[in-house]
Amino acid sequence: MKNWAQGLRARCAALCLALALLPAHGTTEDGYDVWLRYRPLPAAAQARVWAQARSLVHAEPASPTLQAAVAELKRGVAGLTGHEPKVARQPTAGALMLVTPATAPAGVALPWGELGAEGYALRSLTLQGRAVTLIAACTDRGLLYGSFAWLRAAQTGADLAALNQQSTPKVALRLLNHWDNLDRTVERGYAGASIWDWWKLPDLVDARYTDYARANASLGVNGTVLNNVNAKAESLTAPFLAKAAAVANVLRPYGIKVWLSARFSAPKDLGGLPTADPLDPAVRAWWKAKADEIYRAIPDFGGFLVKANSEGQPGPQDYGRTHADGANLLAEALRPHGGQVMWRAFVYAPDTGDRAMQGYAEFQPLDGRFAPNVIVQVKNGAVDFQPREPFHPLFGAMPKTPLALELQITKEYLGFSTHLVYLGPLFEEVLRADTRRQPQGATVAQQVTAIAGVANIGTDRSWCGSQFDCANWYAFGRLAWDADLSAEAVAREWVQQTFTTAPGAVRTLTALMATSREAVVDYMTPLGLHHLMGTGHHHGPAPWVNDLERADWNPTYFHRAGRDGIGFDRTPTGSNAVAQYAPEWAARLSRPESTPEDWLLWFHHLPWDHRMASGRTLWAELIARYDRGEARVAEMRAQWAAVRADIDPARHAEVAAYLAVQAAEARWWRDACVAYFQSVSGLPLPAGTRPPERTLQAYKALRFNFAPGRGG
Repeated sequence: MKNWAQGLRARCAALCLALALLPAHGTTEDGYDVWLRYRPLPAAAQARVWAQARSLVHAEPASPTLQAAVAELKRGVAGLTGHEPKVARQPTAGALMLVTPATAPAGVALPWGELGAEGYALRSLTLQGRAVTLIAACTDRGLLYGSFAWLRAAQTGADLAALNQQSTPKVALRLLNHWDNLDRTVERGYAGASIWDWWKLPDLVDARYTDYARANASLGVNGTVLNNVNAKAESLTAPFLAKAAAVANVLRPYGIKVWLSARFSAPKDLGGLPTADPLDPAVRAWWKAKADEIYRAIPDFGGFLVKANSEGQPGPQDYGRTHADGANLLAEALRPHGGQVMWRAFVYAPDTGDRAMQGYAEFQPLDGRFAPNVIVQVKNGAVDFQPREPFHPLFGAMPKTPLALELQITKEYLGFSTHLVYLGPLFEEVLRADTRRQPQGATVAQQVTAIAGVANIGTDRSWCGSQFDCANWYAFGRLAWDADLSAEAVAREWVQQTFTTAPGAVRTLTALMATSREAVVDYMTPLGLHHLMGTGHHHGPAPWVNDLERADWNPTYFHRAGRDGIGFDRTPTGSNAVAQYAPEWAARLSRPESTPEDWLLWFHHLPWDHRMASGRTLWAELIARYDRGEARVAEMRAQWAAVRADIDPARHAEVAAYLAVQAAEARWWRDACVAYFQSVSGLPLPAGTRPPERTLQAYKALRFNFAPGRGG
């Protein structure tokens, strides 16, 4: 096993050396500019863009937000065409006009009533005999979003002379959740240290914060939680509030509010109180005073994100109170300032039966008992950000409570930043999931008022640890703004802005991205298997682990493989987790023949000879899925090699090196899982199946004591 690991390291080292020795080819790209590269377009495209953006017309004096919009348009047009548009007082031919209801040209009909506070409209029209383009919005924030939308259209080849677009966000709050610690470590982060340099703030403000704001504003992200949900009370002290205020000053012109994760025990930790009981008057007074202090430092503070009574975090249940009691305590303190509380529904404790059921069991009975400014934040699935999970049963089951969908942009369970996994299809899958409950629409997207994404943004030059991981940040923002977008269309526009506009390469890379998530599901957790990852660090396969302190920390708890079969019985004969879904789903999921095969072993414990839709036995189908996943990574490598002529050499070599690691680790996943499941099933490999490269004991012997992402 040692030789195998050394061989992998040697291959990776050789690829990295090849990358380092690449000859210079113009300006070396490293991914820092993400999708806001604004590189020169082909000559004909440059002419088309310049014809529509020779000058900029906007109201004076400009607010900081409008100034940001104008600066971005200047930067973008100059980069794409080589010419910077001039600011003009009156429209000339080819002018971009940024207008609100107060400054719009007379006689021009625009859908002001439909745009709201953040929406925008793009219109190409003739004004006083001159061809102009209007970027129209009710607010300067809408103008900022509209400016980024125009630049996206310019980079992706839209007909700028015939624009007729209108867009408003479907969800009011669209936030990044940073699991960043005050010592700059990042829990489940794989892109270097935290971008928030707490030690140097507030005196030294990194210019990178502005570029972070630009990237988020281009997607319509309007909030960011600066610190880890496993919060330290110190984040609410005066020195750290001053640091957060310095960050807020940078983000504010870009429409982004700062939020903080709050530790529930802060009144004890900081205030010297003997209790943090949410019904204690002194505790309520402490939080009110703390909220007043925060808003003096950050007048537009968004609110608190809270993780309570989960994984050892303090919370209201420590005092015999409910989650609603705890959330309403903080909501009361924030309400006079317009702040909100996002209270996480990710809770689990030992010895509670089926871990997947606890969130529903604790929160659904509290529906209607939360204050109006409380949002319950629910993970996409009921366990923990697995490569595939059924949608969480709380969606649609709490019609009297605002809900937020929590997604994980960082790939804690999907190969860290090493594996190329485009998460757009995962996000799309949950957003479009039909819950069969209709308080205001049946899909998950229709039932949430906020969407939060656990970020993987750090000090790496590429921001997210690898070039393609930025696509997941991009997809999160675009789909949070408009869940009706397709993940494939989002991938296409990301490729066009990030890598190339060459049509053949765009098609190849869009196809590569579209199937990458299914590949990782196949080589990690096919057919509804889940939580097979290495203990604690979650790197690599470890389906054999069964000796941890808590049952639900062990992979064997989730797959339950033995001589009799494999899978977790969540039907009425098992944990009956299916009963937490709408009746139509409960009936469907109670029977193997009507359960989607992608979820089969999530809901059913089945014998190894169970017949699948393919005609294979479950045992043969499981191995076929593992083989398919490994083979798909080989195809991805070939697809990437095929576009070499269209990608700058440095980034092409970097991605090729990462794909080589992914191919080796996909084989490792496949071989280790096949070896283990064969050992517990006692079954021979199907005819023609490649045997694992190593023994099961060799795979079990691997250790990863310093894997990244463990946090502080």
